[in-house]
Amino acid sequence: MEWRRMDVGVLLLFLVHLATALEVPLDLPQPPTITYQSPKDYIVDPRENIIIHCEAKGKPHPSFSWTRNGTHFDVENDANVDMKPQSGTLVVDISRERVEHYEGVYQCTARNKHGTAVSHNIVVRQSRSPLWSKEKIKPIVVQEGVSLVLPCRPPAGLPPPIIFWMDNNFQKLPQSKRVSQSLNGDLYFSNVRREDTRNDYICYARFPHTQTIQQKQPITVRVLNLDEINDTMAAFYNDTDLFSEAPVDDRRPTFLIPSGSSSSKMVLRGDKLEMECIAEGLPTPHISWTKISGDLPSKRTSFLNYNKTLHIEDVSASDEGDYRCTAKNQLGSVHHTIHVMVKAAPYWIDVPPRNLVLAPGESGRLSCLASGTPKPTITWAMNGISIENSPKDLSRKVEDDIIIFTDVQPGSSAVYQCNISNEYGYVLSNAFVNVLSEPPRVLTSPNKVYQIIKNHQALLDCSSFGSPMPKITWFKDTRSSILQEDPYILYDNGTLEIRIAQAQHNGKYTCVATNSLGIYENHVYLEVKEPTRILKQPEYKEVQRGRSVVFECTVKHDPSLIPTMTWLKDDGELPDDERLIVDSDSLTITDVTEDDAGVYTCIMNTTLDHDSATAKLTVVERPDPPTDLELTDQKKRSVQLTWTPGDEHNSPVQKILIQYEDSLHHRGHWHNLTEVPGTKTTAHLKLSPHVHYTFRVLALNSVGFSNPSRPSRMYKTEPAAPDENPTGVQGFGTEHNNLVISWKPLTNLQSNGPGLHYKVMWRQKKVESEWNTVTVSNNSKFVVSGTPTFVPYEIKVQAVNEHGPGPDPAIAHGYSGEDLPVAAPENVHAVVRNSTLVEVFWDPVPAHLIRGNIKGYKVSYWRKHHYKHNPDHMEQDILVFSGNHTQGMLPGLHPFSLYLFNVRVYNGKGEGPRSVTQQFKTPEGVPGSPTSLIVTNSNLDSLTLEWSPPHDHNGHITGYTLKYQPVNNSNELGPVEELALAANETSVTLPNLKYSIRYKFYLNAKTGAGAGAAISQEAVIIREEGSTQSLHPIARSPPHGPPHKASPFGNISSMIGEDWALISWEYWGPEKNFSAQYRLNDSESEEDWNTEFVNGSQNITLKGLKGGLCYRVRLVALGHHDQEFHHSKELLVTLPAVASRQVDIATQGWFIGLMCAIALLILILLIICFIQRNKGGKYPVKEKEDAHTDPEFQPMKDDDCTFVEYSDNEDHKPLKGSRSPSNGTVKRDDSDDSLVDYGEGGDGQFNEDGSFIGQYSGKSASRDTAEGHESSEAPSPIKAMNSLNSFV
Repeated sequence: MEWRRMDVGVLLLFLVHLATALEVPLDLPQPPTITYQSPKDYIVDPRENIIIHCEAKGKPHPSFSWTRNGTHFDVENDANVDMKPQSGTLVVDISRERVEHYEGVYQCTARNKHGTAVSHNIVVRQSRSPLWSKEKIKPIVVQEGVSLVLPCRPPAGLPPPIIFWMDNNFQKLPQSKRVSQSLNGDLYFSNVRREDTRNDYICYARFPHTQTIQQKQPITVRVLNLDEINDTMAAFYNDTDLFSEAPVDDRRPTFLIPSGSSSSKMVLRGDKLEMECIAEGLPTPHISWTKISGDLPSKRTSFLNYNKTLHIEDVSASDEGDYRCTAKNQLGSVHHTIHVMVKAAPYWIDVPPRNLVLAPGESGRLSCLASGTPKPTITWAMNGISIENSPKDLSRKVEDDIIIFTDVQPGSSAVYQCNISNEYGYVLSNAFVNVLSEPPRVLTSPNKVYQIIKNHQALLDCSSFGSPMPKITWFKDTRSSILQEDPYILYDNGTLEIRIAQAQHNGKYTCVATNSLGIYENHVYLEVKEPTRILKQPEYKEVQRGRSVVFECTVKHDPSLIPTMTWLKDDGELPDDERLIVDSDSLTITDVTEDDAGVYTCIMNTTLDHDSATAKLTVVERPDPPTDLELTDQKKRSVQLTWTPGDEHNSPVQKILIQYEDSLHHRGHWHNLTEVPGTKTTAHLKLSPHVHYTFRVLALNSVGFSNPSRPSRMYKTEPAAPDENPTGVQGFGTEHNNLVISWKPLTNLQSNGPGLHYKVMWRQKKVESEWNTVTVSNNSKFVVSGTPTFVPYEIKVQAVNEHGPGPDPAIAHGYSGEDLPVAAPENVHAVVRNSTLVEVFWDPVPAHLIRGNIKGYKVSYWRKHHYKHNPDHMEQDILVFSGNHTQGMLPGLHPFSLYLFNVRVYNGKGEGPRSVTQQFKTPEGVPGSPTSLIVTNSNLDSLTLEWSPPHDHNGHITGYTLKYQPVNNSNELGPVEELALAANETSVTLPNLKYSIRYKFYLNAKTGAGAGAAISQEAVIIREEGSTQSLHPIARSPPHGPPHKASPFGNISSMIGEDWALISWEYWGPEKNFSAQYRLNDSESEEDWNTEFVNGSQNITLKGLKGGLCYRVRLVALGHHDQEFHHSKELLVTLPAVASRQVDIATQGWFIGLMCAIALLILILLIICFIQRNKGGKYPVKEKEDAHTDPEFQPMKDDDCTFVEYSDNEDHKPLKGSRSPSNGTVKRDDSDDSLVDYGEGGDGQFNEDGSFIGQYSGKSASRDTAEGHESSEAPSPIKAMNSLNSFV
């Protein structure tokens, strides 16, 4: 449908283009053209002035004249009539003259020197709204069930009035399939009822032109049954119309209108067709319509007035034919056929004749193509005069509905009138022939910008004028080629079409108009815009009342277009409610109510296009509780419950829950009885005896359960004997000589009556004996004493009440109580399978000696040590083998050990005696890994390894195997060296190692069973400024696989330097990428972790660490997208405190020179001090010198030649891990002292003659006694410099 509407729109636009293409610019000579006129049938309001319109254009501007009823109307001589300036419109002042005086047929004429145009005939009539004639309407008494017609018969008006029925309160009378208003205004009753009795049936007529309403006298109708008619006959006989006295029965339909079996109707083409059929009958008939000779036009057809009126819009010839209306009720049907004839007043087949512009010597034609039914006649006129009476013109030839012009000459301009008429009307059209010589001009505005949506049609106008008619050509951007091939289409009126506009069609277009007299061009621009599209449409929502809902509407549009988002509800504006919040891409409704339900539409508009999407909102709530509970079909054990459903609140009821209260046994407690589907309104309930039932009903929908309904009335059932016996009957013993019989007691609902008790019966199985019987009340168990140990019994429990026993009970089985076993397993022995596994065997204990249900066997075993120990007080392991086993495995034993074990049987009561204790010895196994492996005495090319024997020897140690290999910087392993070591060795020195190479060592122990797990270690030898330093290795754990199931990391180790740590690990998972995370040990925040990523290897060097600090390190295995899969345990890494680098500078030349410079500075300083003291004399400077026995030199900064921080540590102790200087090297320790501490800065002042005011102060430091005797006292160069600075 959308593409069809688009094509129709394109066609109309194209026709407009064609019509406007022949417009002559008003600055050029042209005959008159009527541009506006009053309608043919002109009904005027008698209370207002009459205005008869006639507007025309032309060059020169035309003059106007009028005819009235076929004769000249002298406007100037009528004082009540004025003609508007530059117009032919008449204004008639009716204040001094009645309107009737000016009724008639008017025609306007517009003329100039080039021709004359005339209007169609304008019939002027005044609107009329006459009063209703006075009449006395008698009351109507009618028998119930008969048909009735209340006539309206309004006065004739112009135009006809609109009819409706109302009561005294100006309320419209209700209409239905039974009571309805006909097209002529009468009120029809198919059958009357008692409720139709009233005294204010009033017919109203509204006259639209005058906006007046006329009222008919009220009609009184009384509807009575036959007895009432007989009783009131006398009272109404003289002044009442009596319609019927016979009793009324049901009857088949008959038509009230139209009458007969067939009728005919004529309608004009383009009008609306209305046909009605109103029938009477009892019950009320139903009306249906069909077209006998075809199908009804579905798009133009509607059924009104409860199907009694068939309405067809815009009638065409295809609507002619036979139509049938059918009235039907249960007793029969009746038909009526209406023959419809379609006539047609004259109408234009295509378009009215169009103006013709010709250049001298050109030819052309005027066409007046019209049709009608019956066929109309065609007459031509020129300048308002019949063409037969017009001057002859050899260039003109009339052929029926066409005038042909050949070789026209200047002066042949004229206006031609084409009049087509038949008995149903006429059409009149003016078309001029204008002979001009005019160069081309383009009428479309220059530089016009066309904005088109992508993939839509683009039409670029080039409306032009010229005589001869110009030829139009189009160019894009540059004039490289004429636009005349696909995708461009050029129409005769100059319009350029692009069927599907794309981005490449953007640009400048030039239209060129050319004729024999010249050339003219015009430029336009095309901009192709992206379409507006809703990317995310609002979706159907079902929300509970009181909650919030959000409709999303995300839109994409061309950025150069300004969008406007609009939301509608049910195709109307959103309610003005603050609960509705409109955002740029959503609509939010808070605190939803039932009134918010509906269809919501989001519309995104731009200046060029729009897009929309809709979604429905359904507001749901828990259903209302059912009502009107009724109990029917009452029986001893059942009852029928019915109810009326409550409002579902837009969510269908899924199920109905029926509950009951037993006011006899459990008052105030409601229990679930049964469930039925939500569509049911009745349920058959099975009941129990001796219960006082009250029922209630709950409905469940998708939101939840409704509130309970109001309870039903109470329904009591009679008592009866029990229908069932207790369940869960069982027998067991709590002592070796008793039998406990227990059962699940019946509920009050199951008891079926008062006096409930239980008949308990038992006897030994497999022994011919009578049933023992006892009666038990208010209990659910009974204990039988004096029974033999663990023998089988048969048990029965029967329910009994005052109305009799229940059904025969089923037999249950049980055993009397158990006792401890009295025998131990025999023939106990063991078979050694390997060094850690032994299989134990025994003979089973006879069943009668077990004295109960056998649970299994327990094997106790323990390891015997070399020293004497009481086995009863040793730690034992116990393995339990459930069931009647005769063997079992003892895993996880220690190799090369002696074990003792015994076996005992156990039942539900406990364990029996243990068997004779046996023993077995496990063979040798491989030893454990050495306890430790450390590196000592590392030199430039050798080191010593020391280790401790394994904790678990698992046999006799026969020796050790040491393997080692170098590791390069890329963690690649070099060739392996192997050494065999004696069992009594615990250290080895490895010579001829390579300098600055990291080595990896593996050491394992051996027994007669083979080699055990290895312990590994790494070490590297590093030379730094002439000294040899060993790293601080940490031993690895032996690689036994993952330490536990939670983490696949293992053998994590580290090697540390001054500011770095090498972390190595082994990993048994599939991941290949890792990261190392580290933070200070005292940090608690997860955000403090630093991360270093590792790809493909299993070690990493962490750099930039600080000496003397402790770090926590953990490893992370990474999956895709760096997802963290596994974490290792945290490793503590402590870096050694950094020792100062010891530099031997005593023999350096730069140091000797510096000392000489310092001595010179000291000399200058002393001279200046002496001079200043003699000059000032008044302000002595007190200097304090520290008794530093071992002065420390502080290097100068390179950038500003100032001294850096002065160090005077109290302890002068070397940092942990550092080396003390052994010769004249300078030691650099951390210090808190600086030049600021000595007061040379802001506190010092100068007097007027430049002398220093203030006392020079310094910090004293305690010295170590031992160090104080190693060097003599000397002045500090730092203090000398400070003294110098104070005077410069």
